[in-house]
Amino acid sequence: MSRNNALYLIIGALVVAVIGFSVYAYREESKPEGVELKLNENGVSVESN
Repeated sequence: MSRNNALYLIIGALVVAVIGFSVYAYREESKPEGVELKLNENGVSVESN
């Protein structure tokens, strides 16, 4: 029984890793090109993409 639990744990970890990487890749690909301005309590920050 312990072997089945370990297998389920490994498969679950792989599924979580794939989902996490997919979300990260989607967010990176959907960033707008150009300059990004952020206004927050620390002031203004400018990032170029």
